[in-house]
Amino acid sequence: MEPDKDSARGLAQLEGFLLWNAEVERARRQARRFTDQLPWLTTAQREDVERVFITERVAVARESLTRIRDRADELREEYSGRYARLRARCVAVSVGAVGAVTCLGTAVTLAIR
Repeated sequence: MEPDKDSARGLAQLEGFLLWNAEVERARRQARRFTDQLPWLTTAQREDVERVFITERVAVARESLTRIRDRADELREEYSGRYARLRARCVAVSVGAVGAVTCLGTAVTLAIR
C-alpha cells in the first residue's frame, strides 16, 4: 500500500479512537452527574448505577454511529451512481456538440467553395 494511504488510514483510525474515547468519557461524566443527584446511594450502589449508565450510553452511541455509517455508505453508493450517469451524459453532450460544430464547419467550408 502507498505510504500516503497508510498515513491517511492511520490518522483516520487515530481520530476515530480519540472521538470514541471522548464519547466514553462524556458518558462517564453524565453518569457521575446522574448519581450526584441521588445522594442516598451507597458507594457500591453509586458505582453500579454509573457502570450500568455508562454501558447503556455507550451502547446507544454505538448503535447511532452504526446507523450513521450505514446511511453514509448508502448515500455514497447512490451519489457515486448519479455522478457516473451525469459524467456519461456530459461526455455524450460534449461529443455531440463537437460533432455538430465539426459538421457545421464542414458544411460552411463546402458552401463557401
